[in-house]
Amino acid sequence: MTKIYETDLYEPVQHYFHSLGYEVQAEVNNCDVVAFKDDSLIIIELKLNLNISLLMQAAKRQRFTRNVYIAIQRPKYSLRRRRWNDLIHLVRRLELGLILVSFEGKQPSVTVVHEPAPFDRQRSMRQSKRGRHKILQEAQGRRSNFNIGGSHQVTKITTYKEKSIQIAFYLDYLGPMSAQNLQKLSTGDRTYGILYNNYYEWFKRVDRGTYDLTEFGKAEYKKYPEIIKLYKKSELNLKDS
Repeated sequence: MTKIYETDLYEPVQHYFHSLGYEVQAEVNNCDVVAFKDDSLIIIELKLNLNISLLMQAAKRQRFTRNVYIAIQRPKYSLRRRRWNDLIHLVRRLELGLILVSFEGKQPSVTVVHEPAPFDRQRSMRQSKRGRHKILQEAQGRRSNFNIGGSHQVTKITTYKEKSIQIAFYLDYLGPMSAQNLQKLSTGDRTYGILYNNYYEWFKRVDRGTYDLTEFGKAEYKKYPEIIKLYKKSELNLKDS
């Protein structure tokens, strides 16, 4: 397979802007590509891959014109990946245009993913109301605060985990119960789902609508003593064991 170089991006990009009626020059005052027509000025920065250096370079060019593009080789991986969508959001957020250059066919081809345009932050927030609600719901639903910001590849305590521990604790000390009776102990609206879906394999159905702990569950939930302390046995009128 022929190795692609950054300079290979220039000709397809040049042809594209020529087709739109622009004059095109390369390497103008540190700009990779400049396209101009009358008073219209477009700057295009070329890189094989989308990276922070390219974004910084392109952002600096916005001092000279609002019409700044970045042109990269079309990635080999699927453009449906979440990481790619996140990168696209960042490019849009910076109000940059994005061009993909493909070398898969007999001739290189150019695809304009989006044009440079003002980023509508309010519209973006309106479209993300559900995500905002989920963040608030998760944060407000926790009683513990044992997670450490910035940690990776470690078990995190989520609201779901907390509620599972709470339910396991109550089942262990009160015996088999229904989701309805557990909810009376403030286990929340997700109680039935936690029991039914049994994500951690801690629970088992022992009768119609009635659940108990598995032996595995009895051992596992006790690995979180700090969480258990949040649900004091005195609240259940139980004696400490």
